[in-house]
Amino acid sequence: MFSRAFRVRSNTAIKGCDRRKLRADVAAAFPNLSAEQLAEFIPNKEELNVIKTYCHKGEAVTVYMNSKNPVLFEIEKALYPTVYTLWVYPDLLPAFSTWPRVLQKLAGGADLMLPGVVVPPSGFPQVERGTLCAVTLLGNRAPVAVGVATMSTAEMLAAGMKGKGFAVLHTYMDHLWEYGDKSNPPTLAPLVTDSAEKESAEDEEMEGKEPVVSLSTDPLQHLNIGDLSLQERGSCAILMGKEELDENRAAETAEDASTEGLQEPEDSRTPQEQMDALFNQCFFHALKCKVKKSDLPLLTSTFLRSHMFSCCPAGQQLDIKKSSYKKFSKFLQYMQHQKILQVKELNKGVESIVEVDWKHPDVKAFAVPEGFSSASAAHDSKSEDREQVYHAPEIIPLYGISTKMIPLFQESGHKKGSILSSSEVRNIIINYVKANELVDETNKNFVKVNAVLCDCLLDKSEQDEISHLKWDDLLSRCLERLQPLHQVTFFGQEPIVRKGNIEPIDITIAQRSSNKKVTIIKNLELYGLDPQCVANILQQKVQASATITPIPGTKDRVQVQIQGNQIHHLAKMLLEEYQLPRKYIQGLEKAPKLGRKK
Repeated sequence: MFSRAFRVRSNTAIKGCDRRKLRADVAAAFPNLSAEQLAEFIPNKEELNVIKTYCHKGEAVTVYMNSKNPVLFEIEKALYPTVYTLWVYPDLLPAFSTWPRVLQKLAGGADLMLPGVVVPPSGFPQVERGTLCAVTLLGNRAPVAVGVATMSTAEMLAAGMKGKGFAVLHTYMDHLWEYGDKSNPPTLAPLVTDSAEKESAEDEEMEGKEPVVSLSTDPLQHLNIGDLSLQERGSCAILMGKEELDENRAAETAEDASTEGLQEPEDSRTPQEQMDALFNQCFFHALKCKVKKSDLPLLTSTFLRSHMFSCCPAGQQLDIKKSSYKKFSKFLQYMQHQKILQVKELNKGVESIVEVDWKHPDVKAFAVPEGFSSASAAHDSKSEDREQVYHAPEIIPLYGISTKMIPLFQESGHKKGSILSSSEVRNIIINYVKANELVDETNKNFVKVNAVLCDCLLDKSEQDEISHLKWDDLLSRCLERLQPLHQVTFFGQEPIVRKGNIEPIDITIAQRSSNKKVTIIKNLELYGLDPQCVANILQQKVQASATITPIPGTKDRVQVQIQGNQIHHLAKMLLEEYQLPRKYIQGLEKAPKLGRKK
């Protein structure tokens, strides 16, 4: 469901009464939660937002955000937990395990097939068809996906573990996960011991069944699916190839052993030295894989929260207080002294990274840890898919024949509702005038007004006064009395015809409390622009707060609101970067005048 980017319709803070209703709905949907857990899950005072979105297939989904992480999503009045919630409450849903290499296929939109489900020694949990379930990776109890069972436990076993087992709704590494802080799953020990798993695996191998193998508890080390055969059928992932899996298991076991040997010297370092090394690793990893030149200037707080934290290995946590730097600003000062980046205070009290030297030897020499290679590649590929070049739509004004204008156009074979371009209207009028010999003999710049032209083009007060019209006046009067339409053609799509004239992008300046000004932008959707994307770009360029709010009195229309008078930046973006014609932008004259300072 969230394998592709979704569109945010609105983002508002939840009210007290709605918060209490949500807490009651959560208690009814997840009765396993205790009163304390419920109070922690839906707190009384912490910020809680409700976001209404549209998925790529058009489904309306409501997302609930707590501490800047999505914790719940609602589809047709049914609540579902996100992976962020399940990492805090891993036993909230009945869980089924799969192979770590299947995760990337699930994140790409595939459902989980029964051949890819690992049979535990203790057996499956008892579920019915339609039960909400969690999907974990073998060796780690932290869920990585949320899905709905397509058959009961008894039906799964009766089917010989063949067919589709779970319709997957949300996964780790999908776009809903990316909407949060992009943290990695914690390492949670499985309820079944490794020795029991190994014994069970040996027994099942003797019986010729699918072996249950004990793999590393770090799911990020097993995301590369190049050596495993997976087949997609109708967006379902089917695990195939037992021999390849056994070979990979042997390679992974040797890799784990070598990794343990490399980690032994780290134990001799002090905790402060280990934290310094972790900060260095996450810093270079974020610069090399996460930050792009187009992201600059980048708030230092955003760099730490959204980029460095996501590069932290599973089971470890960045804590600047435990390092020798004590403050993140001092850490960045050290990196600036090394001439790796440049930090400036663009706004009072707010520091931003304005320049990065990606050719610096330390950046080029940094090797991305193997466990992150596949996850980073998947993340980068998704980012590339989203960062498509905007092409301004082709807009053509059209005209529909109204009832009053039928006599003028019926000779050319057109009837009421026929759609014509301005050039077609011009040719039809010229042919009509020539066919009826209405060109004035003494002055060919004028056209004689006959009974049809009189009824179609003249008002009642003009019918006794006007006997001749200039060509330009004749054509303009004709276009004014036709029904206005317009055709919009977006890049790579079929043309769309809409009634009326296209509304321009409306830019206004509003006054808020304390004499503060905000810039409001409307009608971006009509030109194929995503309001959320425009808000994010503006926020990075001007380093000011930008929000998306519904337009009062409209349905499914939103506006971008950004602090300050930002019309200069908007004009440069819309006219130069997006190449939109100036006639389709309204309000550029309200830009602040750059006068001389006295």
